[in-house]
Amino acid sequence: MECVRSGSGVLDPRCSPRFLGKKGSSPTSCGKATSTNLAICTKHEQNLHGNVKPSQLAASGSSYSVHRSPVLKQRQNLSARSTSADVYTTFDENVRAVSSHAAEEKVGVLLLNLGGPETLDDVQPFLFNLFADPDIIRLPRLFRFLQRPLAKLISTFRAPKSKEGYASIGGGSPLRKITDEQANALKVALKKKNLNANIYVGMRYWYPFTEEAIDQIKKDKITKLVVLPLYPQYSISTSGSSIRVLQNIVKEDSYFAGLPISIIESWYQRDGYVKSMADLIEKELSIFSNPEEVMIFFSAHGVPLTYVTDAGDPYRDQMEDCIALIMGELKSRGILNSHTLAYQSRVGPVQWLKPYTDEVLVELGQQGVKSLLAVPVSFVSEHIETLEEIDMEYKELALESGIENWGRVPALGCTSSFISDLADAVVEALPSASALVTKEVDESDSDMDLMHYLSKMFFGSILAFVLLLSPRLISAFRNTLL
Repeated sequence: MECVRSGSGVLDPRCSPRFLGKKGSSPTSCGKATSTNLAICTKHEQNLHGNVKPSQLAASGSSYSVHRSPVLKQRQNLSARSTSADVYTTFDENVRAVSSHAAEEKVGVLLLNLGGPETLDDVQPFLFNLFADPDIIRLPRLFRFLQRPLAKLISTFRAPKSKEGYASIGGGSPLRKITDEQANALKVALKKKNLNANIYVGMRYWYPFTEEAIDQIKKDKITKLVVLPLYPQYSISTSGSSIRVLQNIVKEDSYFAGLPISIIESWYQRDGYVKSMADLIEKELSIFSNPEEVMIFFSAHGVPLTYVTDAGDPYRDQMEDCIALIMGELKSRGILNSHTLAYQSRVGPVQWLKPYTDEVLVELGQQGVKSLLAVPVSFVSEHIETLEEIDMEYKELALESGIENWGRVPALGCTSSFISDLADAVVEALPSASALVTKEVDESDSDMDLMHYLSKMFFGSILAFVLLLSPRLISAFRNTLL
């Protein structure tokens, strides 16, 4: 196919290099869009293998109704503001667990995602928003006044290199366009299940911001809301950060304080998601000349290790469980390939979840692995970390390390089975919607021994602030920060 840029200057994701010496299949594309992240610092338990039920979770001073998706059987812009027409929900008796009076309600579905710069000029302010988030750089209360100066410093230094990355994929992130397409596809899928709902998109770090979507929800007088983060696994720095925004609004807005809300905290264990991932992997394996010899390489976005060890982030456990479910599904189909999991996209001097993707690729090449299929397991949309980091940087590293045959599974995008499963998740979550209840925050967990906290997680952050005061040191340490 001919690789062309759309009117926005974004390179078609299907044009990204994915195979060495082979013609790969194109990722599933979404239909055209017509219009249209949470600070849980306390440790909490994840009931991953129980029946569907709402639960209460203490999170940044609030408790809210959380809908946990059913597990596998046998295991378990848009314009600058999100808009959608007023529609009323209608159900038939075949839709499970939806009460009869729901036909008079106006249901909204809020899709949460990270967001991304749409032009190169957007890169630095996008990075500032990212690093200004206290769930990305988690400073102790004593040093929280450094948050914005530190974000300014890091975003300024990282912007040139990040711009190179976005330039290589067409000059901006396709994430917003793809998310809008997923929103439209979800609306159609819900309508097929006899549920007409308003779909809203809320990005954490770029337009349309979560706050904008929430404002539109209020204007549309939605009477019941399902919050669906587009992250299969839960993490403080992704779903957590976006839900914290919602919690803060609930504290201050009487409309949202009384609005029944159901939050789908994570959904990687859903049968539809697991089978959709297995379908994509099986399809891409078939392209290799010797599919049974291919190692399946799951690459997940990393988080700082202290998120897991100190803040109780369940991300690592959920990721490992997710891989086990996908491989179990593949095994049931007779696919017995070896596999491994690694974490990508680490930033700064602190320790992140290991093993690291770049290091594992080198090791696999040294061990004589010749065929590798990369699977971006924590992403459901193509963006900078799939199109540039995996398709370009990691592919080049793999080939240099001795791997001869390289393939990559596309992100789920608007794969019909995936979208249909998300629609099922929304319908199943509706009965558990309830008003959010705020309460006082217990910050004892955030007041850990200061020296321990700094030495393990924030030494690099404090060092960065020192560099802000010394231009000479900035020049000396610039390569480290980049």
